[in-house]
Amino acid sequence: MKQPLSTLQDWHLLRTLVKQVERQFTSNSNMTPTNRNMMSKITFYEENNFQGRSYECMSDCSDMSSYLSRCQSCRVESGCFMVYERNNYMGQQFFMRRGEYNDMQRMMSIGIMFDNMKSCRMIPDHRCQFRMKIYERENYGGQSYEMMDDCNNIQDRYRMSDCQSCNVMDGHWLMYEQAHYKSRMMYMRPAYTFEH
Repeated sequence: MKQPLSTLQDWHLLRTLVKQVERQFTSNSNMTPTNRNMMSKITFYEENNFQGRSYECMSDCSDMSSYLSRCQSCRVESGCFMVYERNNYMGQQFFMRRGEYNDMQRMMSIGIMFDNMKSCRMIPDHRCQFRMKIYERENYGGQSYEMMDDCNNIQDRYRMSDCQSCNVMDGHWLMYEQAHYKSRMMYMRPAYTFEH
């Protein structure tokens, strides 16, 4: 599955978001993983400061346009979500954890690079191992390395000139466009393959 990104050079992996999800659910350890995932909840609002019509979501939503004409603020009550600037989980995306996001203009100052949210994906709880295989070239060619933990600079750690394809085997990951977890990000989940 191809993503609309300008370049994959200097992409960097991060598993921290999954650790944060685990910590949020640890307080209620008697619940099954399925019940813990059902606790995830995000509410979107048409206007800033949680005003106007709202839409409550506890799972993936590929198109919010039938519920809201636009989305200018949101509140993550539990769990973690990825939000997307376009329908069907397309375009730029942003990781949102528990908290209040009351103004899209302010949200741009913390890394959101778009002025509306059109779809969202819930990030499920994951308590097993984390594995992703990255490849230097497209179609899984060139050098390859298996990743099992955070990496703040793929180029430095593995001496790879580029990262143009990958295969997510276990866990939920974020890829960043620049070193040290900066700039645009892309959410990747198990059974996900990426070819630039």
